[in-house]
Formats: sequence, C-alpha cells, structure tokens
Amino acid sequence: MSLPLSTNGSNRISERPLRICLLSYRSNPHSGGQGVYVTNLSRALTDQGHRVEVITGPPGLEIDGGIRVHRLASLDLYNPDDLFRIPSIGELRNPLNLAEWLGVSTMGFPEPFLFGIRAYLFLRQNTHRYDVVHDNQSLSYGVWAIGKKLPVVATIHHPITVDRRIALRSVSPAWKKLKQLRWYSFLHMQKCVSQTLLKVITVSRRARNDISRDFAIPRQRFRVIPNGIDTRCFQPLPGVERQNNRIMATNSADMPLKGLTYLLRAVADISRSKPVQLVVVGRPKRNGDVEGLIRQLGIGEQVTFTGRIDTAALVKQYARATVAVVPSVYEGFGLPAGEAMACAVPVISTTGGALPEVVGEAGLLVPPADSQSLYRAISELLDHPDRAATLGQAGYHRVRRLFTWERAARMTLQTYREGIVDHARIRTARA
Repeated sequence: MSLPLSTNGSNRISERPLRICLLSYRSNPHSGGQGVYVTNLSRALTDQGHRVEVITGPPGLEIDGGIRVHRLASLDLYNPDDLFRIPSIGELRNPLNLAEWLGVSTMGFPEPFLFGIRAYLFLRQNTHRYDVVHDNQSLSYGVWAIGKKLPVVATIHHPITVDRRIALRSVSPAWKKLKQLRWYSFLHMQKCVSQTLLKVITVSRRARNDISRDFAIPRQRFRVIPNGIDTRCFQPLPGVERQNNRIMATNSADMPLKGLTYLLRAVADISRSKPVQLVVVGRPKRNGDVEGLIRQLGIGEQVTFTGRIDTAALVKQYARATVAVVPSVYEGFGLPAGEAMACAVPVISTTGGALPEVVGEAGLLVPPADSQSLYRAISELLDHPDRAATLGQAGYHRVRRLFTWERAARMTLQTYREGIVDHARIRTARA
C-alpha cells in the first residue's frame, strides 16, 4: 500500500522520499527534448534520495544510477532505420498494434494516445509501486484514467497548437493543409486531458501563458520550472580548437517551427562575402523542403548534416563552433540555446517563444522568421571575435546560475507533493 503523505498545521508537506513514475511516449536520450528531459530529471530526483522508475515508448532509454526503465512494446513505425515498415500479421493481431498501424497509415500521429493506453494497462497492475505519476506531454486519455487511481502531474513543454498554426501557414494547397490537420488531430485529446489536471509543470513563463490561453487551463494550476542543462556533459573543451566562421545549429525535428530555412538563407548571404561552414546536428527529410532550398541556394558545399550523434560528439561540435544559432520560430524553452551557452559558445537566437528567457543578455536576439536579421547578427559575431568571446562567457555563467537539474528537481518535487495532497483531498471529499 502507498503510505499517505501528511501535512502539519501550517500545511507543510512531509519530506519523506517519494516513489515516482515518469511517463514519456517518445524518448531518445541524445536528441529531442523529451528524452533529454526525462533522463536528466530522473537522475536529479534519484540523486536527491527518491526512487524513480520510467515508462517509455520508442526508441527507449538506458539510464544509469539504478533507475528502472520499462519500455512498452509498440510497432515503432517512425523508427528512421525502418521507417513505416509493414507489420507482420502476428503483430497486427494485437488491437493496439492494429490501431497504431491504421493511424500511421492514414497520416495521423497515434503515438501519444496509444502510449497512454499501454501505460494505463501497466499501471493498473502496479498502483502500489508509486506515490505519483509524472506524464511528459503525452496527455493521453490513458493518463486521465491513471489520474483516477494515482496523483498525476504533467509537463507541457509548449502548446502544440503553435506547431499546428505554423505548419498550416507553411503550406498552400488545401490537401496539404488537410494533411497537417490530420497529423495534429491528437490535439483535441491533449486539450481535454490537460484541463482535468490539478498541477501542470511548464518550462517558461511564455509557455505557461500560451498553454493557458490555447488549452483553456487556469494559470493558477501551473508551476513554471525551467529545464536544467547537464553541465557535467555540456562544458567547454579546452583541448578542442574553435574553427573560424563555423556556424552550428541543431535540427532534431525537421519542421517549419524550427526555422532552419531562415538560417540557410542567411548562410547563403554570408557565403557571398566570406568562406563559411554551417554544421547542422540532425538530418533533413529526404527530398524535403530543406534539401530543396539548399539546392536552390547553391550552398551544398557550405552545409553539413551530422545525422544522429551522441552527447559527447555534440559537445565536440559545440567546442569547434564559432557561433551557435537557434533560428526557431517558437520554443517553449530552448535546450539547444542552453546547451551551447553551457559550452561557452556565443549564441544567436530568435525571440520566438521563451528563448529570451533562456538567453537573456548573454546572446544576440533577433526576430523570428527573419533571415536578414540572422545574417546581420551572424556577421557581427564572425567579424568581432572579442565580442563573441564575451557573450560566450556570459552564457556559461548564466546557465550555471539559473539552469541546473538540481534546481529543477527541487521545484518539481514540491509540485509532486502539492499534487499528492490535492489528490488525497479530492478523494476524501468524494468518499
């Protein structure tokens, strides 16, 4: 049986260690914000004396420090090494697998919904193992069902409604707009489920305001807890020499929201006056808009895509970069900006979403979706290395002051305890 947490006369919550279950429907530990978030938060919570288990979807996580990971079986049809494979008849005999295949085959994105159902089936048999469940933005009907049995806290990194608006603006033909609407059809579920949550964590004030508006959630339910940066990994490498005119960006998700096309246009303009190299961590869609624009601009020799790389390789890329650029149209937080700053790389960022809250005065800020502003800012730092070095040091110190996982874990634990007490109070009132 799960022991109840107690409060004293001043409503202070007991500080005993918690048994925490973290849910994450898609979790790559090296790229993409979800896997990075769950990996580092679970470690920081464990370091503070709590027992953490993680339930994850593909591609799965391996977390050291005695953290148990339960990977839920799925078809994993978005695996880039076997993209949109045809499942076997045996696999399709499972109703959830069949729903997954039909959803993907009709251009939908069924992963959050189905992960939530699979997580509910697992937790229904294991409610005694946990004091609190923390959902990392699946916001599935399964999470809603879990909340009837266990206290649930959810993190919403940013409102996916923003992604949908930008995606719809980026295409003209009606059939392409319908395709985007089909892909984002899971949003109705996420709105409905998020409105039932008693506590919602988000990572910036801007994300809180936008989620509150788009999802119709009262602002008092939110707790703003900035992400941390793993400064044990992301740090300067004195033995690696920075290269001149080397621009770096990360593009783990090839979509209009990330603004890579604006950076490509800026690089094309810069390359007319000086030799420049753009290194993009990630890979573009084959024969997609990014590859087409590179051909159109004639900058194929100036642009390199690394594909997937691990954290050590990513830190080496930062160490070699003259400047790191975050061209996103919108970010709920902006891990790439924080990681670059932790490595003392000068950062140029747009003001899209919460990026100014991360970068502050430790980088150059430009308007989103503006290639000319990116061109001027990049040229400024390439031409003035002393200013670039000053910004790099300012970013390094800002991260270590404001964005640590230890701080994020402490604030998250307080939210868990509040959620547990609220859940117990509601169950008592209903009894």
